Amino acid sequence: MKRSIAPLAAAGVAVVGAVLAARVYGKFSGGRRGNVAVPEPFKSVDLDRYLGKWYEYARYENGFERGCEGVTAEYAMRDDGLVSVRNTCHEDCPDGEARTSEGRARIVPGSGGAKLEVSFFGPFFFGDYWVLDHGDNYTWSIVGEPSGRFLWILTRDAHPSADLVDWLVRRVASLGYDTTLLRTTKH
Repeated sequence: MKRSIAPLAAAGVAVVGAVLAARVYGKFSGGRRGNVAVPEPFKSVDLDRYLGKWYEYARYENGFERGCEGVTAEYAMRDDGLVSVRNTCHEDCPDGEARTSEGRARIVPGSGGAKLEVSFFGPFFFGDYWVLDHGDNYTWSIVGEPSGRFLWILTRDAHPSADLVDWLVRRVASLGYDTTLLRTTKH
């Protein structure tokens, strides 16, 4: 009886692929879940007003931003109707070496512009980006996603006022997030 090794080889390739995928996912996954019941976005987003440069005031720590300070995000419309995303981080301190990631986002239909899908890894890997709340004047925004492992507080000013920061942290708590997991970004 002749035995084929093809099924064993295929199983081995699948296991190796699963291990590699788990390692990649682990690097890009968030930390502890800070909200077990992430709310839907609070209001619609006027994309034209949301575009531009944002400073990361605080975040939930995550693998892809480890060691990042002076973090900014810049959004602009592309000719194809998608949104260009450019995230910049400075290694270890606000004046450290800059590391930039370029991506693109698409608006989720029916979300009032508050839900986007963002990709930095090609056409098949999109992550959720929900603008959970924002200022009427678009000077701040709170961004999360459905798992509750990622959270960002963004402001238009690198050094927002203490009153605004206090209000934003209270707002994040009112949305169900554990504020003890917030990590303030140095600028």
